[in-house]
Amino acid sequence: MRHSNLPYRYWFVAMHLLTATKGSFSAAELQRQLGHKRYQPIWEMVNKLRDVMGKRDDEYTLEGAIELDDAFFSTEISLEEGDKPLKRGRGSQKKTKVLVMAESKTVENPKPGKKPKKVRYLKMKVISDLKSGTITRNVKEHVESTADLTTDDSTSYTKLKELVHSHTASVIPHEDLSKVLPWVHTAISNAKRQLLGVYYKIKPEYLQYYLNQFCYKFNRRYFGKNQFERLLIAAVTYAPDFKSRIYSRNYCG
Repeated sequence: MRHSNLPYRYWFVAMHLLTATKGSFSAAELQRQLGHKRYQPIWEMVNKLRDVMGKRDDEYTLEGAIELDDAFFSTEISLEEGDKPLKRGRGSQKKTKVLVMAESKTVENPKPGKKPKKVRYLKMKVISDLKSGTITRNVKEHVESTADLTTDDSTSYTKLKELVHSHTASVIPHEDLSKVLPWVHTAISNAKRQLLGVYYKIKPEYLQYYLNQFCYKFNRRYFGKNQFERLLIAAVTYAPDFKSRIYSRNYCG
């Protein structure tokens, strides 16, 4: 909060709206409610709060039973890739790779129609590639060595057993994803739906901030009105590193 020229009341309103709504809240709507003339400073303020959310969640590592998988999120082409020919498929510049990890617990005798596992905490991290070294480095940073990992049989995950208590990797038919990795794929689906429904033209270099917000709110979904107080504490505790490389915009990314 101390790294902005905007009035403090703007920050309080932003934190209230970001924590009071179950879904998400766009910077454009916040700009409208504040009656501010320019979109850019409002967008930067919200992303600094998202940065703080990520820093707070990075204080914690996942433990116990962990579901892990990767996903591709639709984004705009980055500034560096703007002049290059457009690729297709998984290597497209319009797809950003994200590693998703969910700490879950098996439910005994789940009710009909309910998932066989109960989710606790969630992490989503933008990654540059799906190489084994990249995945291994992220797991080492965000998962406890005592954890029990469940993944598919991707070659990207072959070294994970060296980092955790156990690693169960298997070929998972699409129809069984909801049984083996239920919360990872629910989280991916919900995050994609939220981003597409609220935001417009997110560039890959800013995607992590939006995922920070999604995970922060998910991990505190039972906090209720206390979410505002927790975010306020985080905002005065952590110094955001967010910087925009574009200084005149009228959309989110």
